[in-house]
Amino acid sequence: MTYDELLDTANKKGLLVKEKNLSRNNGRIKGNRIAIRKDMTITEKACVLAEEIGHYETMVGDILDMSNPWNRKQERQARLNGYNRMIGLIGIVRAYESGCQNQHEIADYLSVTEEYLLECIECYRDKYGKMKSVDNYMIYFIPNLAVIKII
Repeated sequence: MTYDELLDTANKKGLLVKEKNLSRNNGRIKGNRIAIRKDMTITEKACVLAEEIGHYETMVGDILDMSNPWNRKQERQARLNGYNRMIGLIGIVRAYESGCQNQHEIADYLSVTEEYLLECIECYRDKYGKMKSVDNYMIYFIPNLAVIKII
């Protein structure tokens, strides 16, 4: 999704999104208000906003203390929500079908940063293990990202 599409999604959910000068975080959510750090690229803003919408949809309470296992679990759920919104297993398949050959091309195709893509792949690896089938494809996460069409 593009940043503008995510802004529309946030608006439909009743969320107010403002770009601000944040010093410690790229994004923050409190209630129905989301702050996004101003001095990032549009692609970076989209990745951050996807996660913040994920926090809105999955979070219960204040989760700033990452020493608490429950808070870490909620953080992971919000990130997974964002990864699924921005990339998803089908997005990886579409990138493969479009001829993307490496992480840089996949990230460009999906309009995400390479760092965000790598974090997503790591999260999917933790969730699905070595591989995951979707439609007529096998997506391998170990040892590297690979997509194979099943005939």
